[in-house]
Amino acid sequence: MLTQRQLFLRHVAQTSDAPLALEIESAKGMYLKTTDNQQVMDLIAGISVSVLGHRYPSVQVAVEQQLNKYWHTLVYGEFVLSPQVQLATLLADNLPPSLNSTYFTNSGAEATEGAMKLAKRATGRSEIIAMHNAYHGSTQGAMSLNSDSYFTQAYRPLLPDIQHIAFNNFDDIAKVTQRTAAVIVETVQAESGIHKPTEGYLRALKKRCSEVGALLILDEIQAGMGRTGTLWAFEQYGIVPDVLLLAKGLGGGMPIGAFIADRNLMHVLTNEPVLGHITTFGGHPVSCAAALATLRTLLETDFIAEVKAKEALFRQLLIHPKIKAVWSAGLWLAVELENFDILLKVIQECLKKDLLTDWFLFNNRSLRIAPPLIITKEEIEWACAVILNAIEKIA
Repeated sequence: MLTQRQLFLRHVAQTSDAPLALEIESAKGMYLKTTDNQQVMDLIAGISVSVLGHRYPSVQVAVEQQLNKYWHTLVYGEFVLSPQVQLATLLADNLPPSLNSTYFTNSGAEATEGAMKLAKRATGRSEIIAMHNAYHGSTQGAMSLNSDSYFTQAYRPLLPDIQHIAFNNFDDIAKVTQRTAAVIVETVQAESGIHKPTEGYLRALKKRCSEVGALLILDEIQAGMGRTGTLWAFEQYGIVPDVLLLAKGLGGGMPIGAFIADRNLMHVLTNEPVLGHITTFGGHPVSCAAALATLRTLLETDFIAEVKAKEALFRQLLIHPKIKAVWSAGLWLAVELENFDILLKVIQECLKKDLLTDWFLFNNRSLRIAPPLIITKEEIEWACAVILNAIEKIA
């Protein structure tokens, strides 16, 4: 009889030639437990998804309660479903007044797709400007925003009328014109290795968009839900986007995304054509219940307030002659090493010591750290010791 691992390799589609193939039996809090009884600290939170760790009690209770009421009912937007309504209302209560209407999706990529359609429909324009080294998803439209030819060349032609400018380059802002439907930008650029906007950059970008009638779409798919030390990262930069993208941490481990705008703007999706954007499973009641519990927990606890101190502790401990730089935005760090060969060996050595880390799509020299916000001081100290020991052994 074939083992689970053999069946996995035979029947589950692979996206690399060397999957980690950890066989997970259970997960709780900061830890993944494998079938061979390995207890692995998850220092990447499923790529910024499990902001409260695995199976946080309030989220699990909310999921179980909703499972006992109803699951899927009808295509999004037709029925009044309490988990959707409560979540959309709580989001609106904790966002600026102009971000008051939420369209729920299944993922961040779908949120990107919906926002692109919204911008084109609302402005009557086709050009969308994205940033070099940005990542907004892997579907055809979202991938078209990707400037890295390594990831896109096999799938061309992609969407036309996509332009790229340099993140944090003030001169490039002039390339936003009256042809532009929207500029899409990550509040903190993720996959290049955690790069924050320089002082005044996002304000200048927003000003230019307003001048020419383009929408500013902020992607907080990874940066939102407290990851950077405030509920929304844009709170730190003195701007309000026209459209906000959320996903990953929003569901606390359940699949959900969203694009959020003003109700008057979002209303254009209701006509010419009707059903301007639809999704079968977007805003699934169980996922919305999980997201509602996640957001309530973040608002009612000190996890977000503790982010900056935990970031400082990581930065204080991650010092080694072989570490070239540490980039961070809250509990979201990139630890730069010499090259990919060293990085990969460090990641593998960490896994041997029961610590799960990763790298970045457009930065294969840096170690990704994005733990659940519940991580403790003692767990940070242990994780950093494992990383430093791995660097010492490998580099």
